[in-house]
Amino acid sequence: MRKIIPILIICCTGLFLTASCKKKDKDLSGIEVHEEENTISFDSTQVAGFFTKYPDFKEFEPEIKELYKKHDYHYIWYDRGGQIEFAAALFDKVNQIKSEGVQNQLPYKQQISDIFYESKEKSGPDVSSELLISSMYFFYAKNVLQGLDPKESKESGWYLPREKVSYVSYLDTLMKDPNLLKKDDSELLPLYYDLKKGLQKYTEIEEKGGWGTIEMKAGIKSLKPGDSSKTIAEVRKRLFISGDLTKDSGSNQYDDELLQAITAYKKRNSREMDNLITPDLVKHLNVPVQDRIKSIVVNMERCRWISTELTKGGEYIAVNIPSYRMRYYKDDKVRLESNVVVGKEMNKTVVFSGQMSYLVFSPYWNIPKSIIEKEIKPGMAKDKNYLSKHNMEWNNGLVRQKPGDKNSLGLVKFMFPNSNNIYLHDSPAKSLFNKESRAFSHGCVRVQKARDLAVAILEDDKKWTPQKIDKAMHAGKESSYALKKKIPVYIAYFTAFADENGMISFFDDVYNRDARLASLLYKS
Repeated sequence: MRKIIPILIICCTGLFLTASCKKKDKDLSGIEVHEEENTISFDSTQVAGFFTKYPDFKEFEPEIKELYKKHDYHYIWYDRGGQIEFAAALFDKVNQIKSEGVQNQLPYKQQISDIFYESKEKSGPDVSSELLISSMYFFYAKNVLQGLDPKESKESGWYLPREKVSYVSYLDTLMKDPNLLKKDDSELLPLYYDLKKGLQKYTEIEEKGGWGTIEMKAGIKSLKPGDSSKTIAEVRKRLFISGDLTKDSGSNQYDDELLQAITAYKKRNSREMDNLITPDLVKHLNVPVQDRIKSIVVNMERCRWISTELTKGGEYIAVNIPSYRMRYYKDDKVRLESNVVVGKEMNKTVVFSGQMSYLVFSPYWNIPKSIIEKEIKPGMAKDKNYLSKHNMEWNNGLVRQKPGDKNSLGLVKFMFPNSNNIYLHDSPAKSLFNKESRAFSHGCVRVQKARDLAVAILEDDKKWTPQKIDKAMHAGKESSYALKKKIPVYIAYFTAFADENGMISFFDDVYNRDARLASLLYKS
């Protein structure tokens, strides 16, 4: 089983609840939760009756039966000394589950609360209380760590691999070493925890009333530095509320302070990099905070679907479709960042992962049959010289474009063999990289800094120098080179991103996937 973050991170005092008060955080090192002489057994036939009484937990029946069979039907959350502290820690964490972006409500919350808050003395544990706490654990694991069923994530166009994790085994691990509760080993993608910080910020903004609507008079195409307008004051206030400005001067003038904030905002959110306040920018700023919170929640869910195994080793390439951005990580640091062009609506770039194994310099473009039928043949029917004009030729019954500066794949492509026939490649259409919306390709990913990416990938390979790479790219003859070490590549779909300070970036939902996912998460 992959390494999993302890689901209960104890980060402050007063986390453990008792029946009437809170205790100080304790070091749990060396505590044996289930010493054999302290365990208490119960009748296994009582398990089936529990799910008749509490049917909303029936989905966890297989895991609970597996759990107690593994423990010979002994109480887990109680021993002869009473309820273990681990149970109260779990209860406290579930009470804060909304901070994890989870919208589902814990079933039978009142009955579970009574287990921890009722003050009357009990002669001993009862099976219902025991199984309610176990059900609460699996509810937490499913909603916070696992997320939606893999079938539902695939239906949303997500094909990155999702590992099947045994939360029965994970609970057993925690029981054997309760001090794991205090460790901070990230089980989920680091982005999840950054988005969680952002969720807290935006929730606080919502609680304070959010932000108002910026008004921009009809007919005004833009406002530039030095202009004065009520709109400018409203933009200033909006950026202050979201943390892009440290103070709100209330000024109507577009000054240097506001310019710096707008520039940073546009860069972070992948907007067109100019110094203008446009209707498009105002529209982006006017999205209600409630909708932004939904976006954060949706993308926290997507984080649950990515295995941390993809980023282990410190070297990998990540493409985020909505931000039109690619990052090459080396030693867990961003070695190169580049704009990209992704598939247009009818040729959506698929969300999946692969292993980059070789580079191709001066590539041919072997044109897919679908493009030949829809574009090439109609072009040939109108112009008999269509192939020669586009530097194309027939090859074994198909059409290919010969290497050269005008080749649609550019001068280098980066191959990670996959059933979707998707790869990264250069492009001669450099002007497309400057557009705000960059969904133009047939599905592959065009990289603006393709040459720089090739240099960065091969910089530790003594066989290659930047000069040799340039020569291979302009050779006019196709050649390939197998990498000594394969590089993981994952193509993902995040419409909200965050840095380590919880500063959120929001990108356009280019394939219109957020609404459907939100409807699944907010259905209850």
